[in-house]
Amino acid sequence: MPRFLAAFLLLLFWLPARAFEPFVVKDIRIEGLQRISAGAVLNQLPVRIGDRMDENLSARVIHALYKSGFFKDVRLEREDNTLVVFVAERPSIAEISITGNDAIPTEQMEEALKQIGLSKGKVLNRALLDKIRLELERQYYSLGKYGVQIKTTTTPLERNRVKVSIEIAEGEEASVYAINIVGNRAFSDAVLLSRMKLSKRNFLTGGAQYSRQLLAGDLETLKSWYLDRGYIHFNIESTQVSLTPDRQDVYITINVTEGQQYRVRDVKLAGELILPKDVVKSLITLAPGDVFSRKEAVDSTKRISDRLAEIGYAFANVNIIPDIDDKDRTVGVTLFVDPGQKVYVRRINISGNTKTKDEVIRRELRQMEGDWMSTKKIALSRTRLDRTGYFETVGVETPAVPGTPDLVDVNFNVVERPTGNLSAGLGYSDTQGALFNFSISQENFLGTGKRVSVNVDNSQVTKNYSFNYSNPYHTLDGITRGFSIYYRAIDAAEAQISNYTTDSYGANITYGFPLSEIDSSRFTVGYEKSTIVLGSTLVSQDVLDFVAENGDSYGYFPATYSWIRDSRDRRILATRGGTTSFVTEVAVPGGDLEYYKVNLRHLQYFPVSKRVTFLAKVNLGYGDAFGDTTRLPPWKKYYAGGSRTVRGYEANSLGPVDPATQERIGGEKKLIGNLELILPNPFTETEGSTRLTAFVDMGNVYAKDAAITADSLRFSTGIGLLWLSPVGALRFSYAIPFNTQDGDKLQAFQFTMGSAF
Repeated sequence: MPRFLAAFLLLLFWLPARAFEPFVVKDIRIEGLQRISAGAVLNQLPVRIGDRMDENLSARVIHALYKSGFFKDVRLEREDNTLVVFVAERPSIAEISITGNDAIPTEQMEEALKQIGLSKGKVLNRALLDKIRLELERQYYSLGKYGVQIKTTTTPLERNRVKVSIEIAEGEEASVYAINIVGNRAFSDAVLLSRMKLSKRNFLTGGAQYSRQLLAGDLETLKSWYLDRGYIHFNIESTQVSLTPDRQDVYITINVTEGQQYRVRDVKLAGELILPKDVVKSLITLAPGDVFSRKEAVDSTKRISDRLAEIGYAFANVNIIPDIDDKDRTVGVTLFVDPGQKVYVRRINISGNTKTKDEVIRRELRQMEGDWMSTKKIALSRTRLDRTGYFETVGVETPAVPGTPDLVDVNFNVVERPTGNLSAGLGYSDTQGALFNFSISQENFLGTGKRVSVNVDNSQVTKNYSFNYSNPYHTLDGITRGFSIYYRAIDAAEAQISNYTTDSYGANITYGFPLSEIDSSRFTVGYEKSTIVLGSTLVSQDVLDFVAENGDSYGYFPATYSWIRDSRDRRILATRGGTTSFVTEVAVPGGDLEYYKVNLRHLQYFPVSKRVTFLAKVNLGYGDAFGDTTRLPPWKKYYAGGSRTVRGYEANSLGPVDPATQERIGGEKKLIGNLELILPNPFTETEGSTRLTAFVDMGNVYAKDAAITADSLRFSTGIGLLWLSPVGALRFSYAIPFNTQDGDKLQAFQFTMGSAF
């Protein structure tokens, strides 16, 4: 067949060339052009005026024009001494239509077609259509869609143009019907298959959808499984993948050779250690007699190189040199340390900060210019910038300085987030009823890092007006200073507590002191004036007794000391680390009230996978009066129930009950615990401004003399959604309470919802 095709093409070139006798070309004329200029064609011709035209040259002319790809037909004629070239242009592509593609985006397909020469304005080469079909089939096969059908058609348009249509019927993805592993003895099929993302068909779940990428990843997983368990000669001999005739099911056979299991004979260190030998040894998890594990060996080298990078040896290499004894089935492991040169930071560059002042960023950095480069300090600097809340993202690069192998620059690139907020909203909350809010706040005032806010919050329960100011770097060493002025009114009856209201106003000043990178302390002292007004009916006996014993108007001096440890990766929607706060509030002697409250709050994030995180929280509190004050003020007591404590129970509905009014009167002791599983965002690939959780809540509040027992605790489980909206953090939850008691007020769905205007 190839010989016949070659002979046919020679004949095709030869016949037109025999149409005339040799002659000297005096002129050249091109006929049949529509879009291509005559000059472009003449540039393709291997003949010029004055050349002698013969059979060989005419064949070369025809070959050159076909090779250009612009023409589907070429014919040569002679008119006297003029060479006349008749051409028929290939049509140009006016439009490309792709339909039926769901698995591969249209934009991705169009880019791939463009790479192989099929795009609008290009000349249509029909040979490309077959190539396109084969390439698209290959891409769909890699996705496991072996039943894909691809049809390409061309529709003629005016002015020698065409429309190219690519119709795709993707079909269903082939599923794995069976996976057979041949040659395994040390581990059963069930153990090995449980490590693979591909799984064979079963009655409940069917089979996993097949793809070449998944299979390649699973083969690497199998190899790692054996190498991490001492089978250093493990090998995958072959893999066969076969399809059923309907191309819907896949059979996979994996042939393996396990070899023997090897143990560690000894572990040696070589090279230039830099660190003390005992420090290096503490970073190695392989020990003589252990089953050899490639993962443990590689992790040990990484820990050593990371430790060296913390002290300036940024490009250290630690290589594994194995000494295999097949007779004894042991491996001697030598870790060769090559620290390289110590690297110093020439310059720290900051970019992207259009509002935030350079000094506000630099004061958070722990890596200094002129100091040796420390990956630990650079990572800590990035974390500290993330925690400020001023930036959407913080990127860092460490390019080498050209010509100086021991110098690098550190480049921080930030993307600023809007730190100012002007908002007003109407909404409803299950804890506060109808609400109105207005606030002006600036977390990064004029780019200085200072925080200024004015807040107005009105609801059926609370009226709160405040002005707040805070400077996190009042001094260069990080001492914080701030102050607040506020007015607050609470209608306890609307909060389902008791029939009284309180009006309070006051001011305070705060100083904060850094104790370490993650520890800080704060001291706040202020003055507050509070008045309690009793309702005409349904006032609890506890409140009546408090007013009878202590009066109804009080001026006092609350002082608060806080110790805070914050190791979260970021302040908003964290995924790792945790926070612990110990807060003591005391109304000091000299005022009308004397009391104290001690609160301990801890939360910890545990990453389960890249997109799933486990969160544990505990919140403990205790308060009481002292001196001349007979009992803890009602508005300082603890309450539980609602979206922020134990979901599934009405807000403030847990704890001691007044026997006469049946209203909750609050307690002096609080115990709240929450377990949450933070799930992947169902709406986007990234978390964005929403967070979905499955939770279990537990807790209650108690009178100071009451015992805390398991039977008295209330529990609930359910799902929750947090949305960081323009009007604040909005929480939605659906909970099923359990371990309930008679008189409990249940509320399965709870929410705080508002809309900006």
